[in-house]
Amino acid sequence: MSEMPKDQLAGKELQPTRKASLPQEFFKRYDARANQDDWDVLEEANWSIYSRLETFRRLIAWSRGEGWRGYDQILGAPIMYDGCTKETIDMVVNSPDVQRTIQSIAQVRATTLLSYVRDGKIPREYVRAYLDGKKVAETPSVDTDRLSPAVPVSHFLDGPVDRNVSILQQFYTSMRTRIGSELLNRTREIVEDSAARMDSRSFARMFGASVNEILASMYNYGAHVRMSQVLELRRIATEAAKKKQSVIFLPCHKSHIDYLVLSWILYRVGLSLPHIIAGDNLDIPVVGSVLRRGGAMFIRRSFQGDSLYPMVIKEYIMSLLSQGKNLEVFIEGTRSRTGKLLPPKYGILKYLMTAIRENRTSDILLCPVSLQYDSVIEAETYVSELLGKPKQSESLYGLITGGSALLQLKMGRIDVRFQRPWSMREFLHREEKQRVVKPNEDRDSQLLKSLGYRVLSDINHISVIMPAAMVGTVLLTMRGRGIGRSALIAGVTRLREQILHKGYEVANFGLKSISEIVDRALSLMKGLVAEHNNLLEVTFEPVKVFELSFYRNQIMHIFVHEALICAAIYTRVKQGGPFPMQRIGYNELYESVSFISWVLRDEFVFDTNPLETNIEKTVLQMLHDHVLAVSFTDDSNAIATMTDLREGRAMLGIAEQERYKGRDSFDTYLFLIWPYVESYWLASVSLLALAPQAREFRLSNLDQQKPTPDIDYPRSAPNVHRVPWYLYKDLLPSTQKIGLTLYRQGELSYYESVNSATLTNAFARLEEMGIILSRMTEDKKPTKLIAVSPLWVPHVEVTHGVAPTEETAVVPGLPPNHVFVGQLISYLNHLVHFRREGKDRRNRSDNSKIFEHIFNGGPSIVVWETIDVNRIQGEYVPRL
Repeated sequence: MSEMPKDQLAGKELQPTRKASLPQEFFKRYDARANQDDWDVLEEANWSIYSRLETFRRLIAWSRGEGWRGYDQILGAPIMYDGCTKETIDMVVNSPDVQRTIQSIAQVRATTLLSYVRDGKIPREYVRAYLDGKKVAETPSVDTDRLSPAVPVSHFLDGPVDRNVSILQQFYTSMRTRIGSELLNRTREIVEDSAARMDSRSFARMFGASVNEILASMYNYGAHVRMSQVLELRRIATEAAKKKQSVIFLPCHKSHIDYLVLSWILYRVGLSLPHIIAGDNLDIPVVGSVLRRGGAMFIRRSFQGDSLYPMVIKEYIMSLLSQGKNLEVFIEGTRSRTGKLLPPKYGILKYLMTAIRENRTSDILLCPVSLQYDSVIEAETYVSELLGKPKQSESLYGLITGGSALLQLKMGRIDVRFQRPWSMREFLHREEKQRVVKPNEDRDSQLLKSLGYRVLSDINHISVIMPAAMVGTVLLTMRGRGIGRSALIAGVTRLREQILHKGYEVANFGLKSISEIVDRALSLMKGLVAEHNNLLEVTFEPVKVFELSFYRNQIMHIFVHEALICAAIYTRVKQGGPFPMQRIGYNELYESVSFISWVLRDEFVFDTNPLETNIEKTVLQMLHDHVLAVSFTDDSNAIATMTDLREGRAMLGIAEQERYKGRDSFDTYLFLIWPYVESYWLASVSLLALAPQAREFRLSNLDQQKPTPDIDYPRSAPNVHRVPWYLYKDLLPSTQKIGLTLYRQGELSYYESVNSATLTNAFARLEEMGIILSRMTEDKKPTKLIAVSPLWVPHVEVTHGVAPTEETAVVPGLPPNHVFVGQLISYLNHLVHFRREGKDRRNRSDNSKIFEHIFNGGPSIVVWETIDVNRIQGEYVPRL
């Protein structure tokens, strides 16, 4: 919860260029208006593909390559010429690094085959027959990824000299040569299967024309960019081309349409099209070939079990960078199903960092890109996937059957924003100079994480807030079932002012009033919001919460600091009582915000300023906005200040004006953060199902009616524990089933809290914290197993009549005066303070029904194993 220093914000939003210096030839060639910063780059977007005459005229212009459509004056490395792809493939295959890798693998495999001969797994007769050129059975396969480094051949030829030595030498040499040749052929196959085919300008024109028609039909309000950003991007691209430097476009990923939108815009403004890093799941018949010729390069999502493939892919990317060719990399790795940014993926970033360090290029320019849509075509699919339905594989049939329907949709508008490209070499140099690496930290990992989150921060900074996001937020941050039209308009007006005040951009469609903006958004949200017209006032009711949460989450990054502050104050508010009891002191505020920020650390893109600085900055703004108020602890009427709060003379609470308004702003911030708190609580409490060491004791005493203090509770040796392991893939569905049960019974407040994306992030965070342990099986196709760390498994203690505390949980089935205790119980009881007050809960997690469902809904044990806790490494947990 900190802010990036302004002197490091080299990628700040592009500033408009002075009109006197605008290149008039650009406006003329690219059919752009010099006096308008908002530019719809779709060619005549108001013309539908069904307007045959105009479409025909447009296609003739494309076929002739008239003006900018000819794509013959691009800025950047040359592409779209005969032999372009072959040059790159040859560079990869002949690369010294690839050749060394091939020789190393060939040596390992040949040496292993030699060991097979020595051990009798391959008969000597086979060797002689092979060397004599006779027809023999196929040579046994060798799994090189499970081998030790190559052993010198002399290891197998030591000892008494016999006539077999020369035969073994010949066999080794022959096999090494043959394996090397096979690996060289496979190298060419890998790069040819992966490489883009950007060889034809005529195809590029045809593809560009098709994309224009598709986007113009689907997004009837056009695709908009800022002219000032485009002009600056062209200027920087011109300088980069002179130095043979690549521009790496790093867009957020909300839809499969992203590929088409960004490539189309770059084509439209005359920049060299990027090679797009895409998953091989999109390499489907026919479609894959088309995408490949448009710049897509297909890469497997996992390199496991193949030592050659990652080297070939790395060298392919290095060869592109050495030629100064542009790349497009989706920093999140996959499409966001929730609407907010996902944590960054570091695979391609690692290759870029290696290219800088190995001086394969003088520099790399990084250009974060934001793509925002009024509507995304996959909205319904996302809901199904978030609720646990398996993702459907892409297919040509699915594309054809859904394509015609998509072209008839009217999905509003697309807004794209470019951050000013910044130097990766300068960023790494500055980080390496300033960053202090702790003894147990991997320096490169920390650099990559800093780089990834810098990109996400840039994307958030330039993102345009769409009307649907504001309407969806108001609908999901209200109390009650529905909202009147006037209240909805007032809520959107207030939210819009807050967003603008914080320095973010709200989409401006030239509409004259907020009511028009609301009406336009609602027209694109049909099916998500019910409109009741037969009442005293037109009233709107959210009916598809999951879909609406996609839009609400798009503004979460703007108010995350306010949400965390309000969540901390709510821990006092929910206790009830008169107003003075609902206030919070500075130290408690700091500890509470620190805790919840620590829990949700990987869920949001926080700034880099110290926590204390950000708390003070946020509180000061909320005091100015009359959302919060500072008052003296003795309840005197004197005016208290932030200094009084810090020094303990005053406390912080909800301002009187805010209470008078029904806590509109305060509750809005809480409604933004609560679904995430619920998800993380659900993920954490579900871990009790993975602790049968405690659960088995409970089950064995279900029929016990009296205390049994002499029971031998199951305890392990001080440092050695017997731990059950579970399949990781079973954890998510079992947790979702528990969550849905709790939601339907009123124990969970938010339906969207059971979504698979947030729960997956929560489990990853619990693993970082050391609560969950994980390992891979040793099968040929390894599977991830997980377990609860023995350090966190609850155990049973006798209370001796003492009332339950924050450190304990009363579990159904235990004898009287017996409770669960342990770090996990303490953690859960601390986290539950931040949950929204509801049925049968305030400040504890030990509701009997909750535990009952958890114990009955856990996954099945795969195996029990013994663990030495001294070898467990995990993140230090703050004192709770």
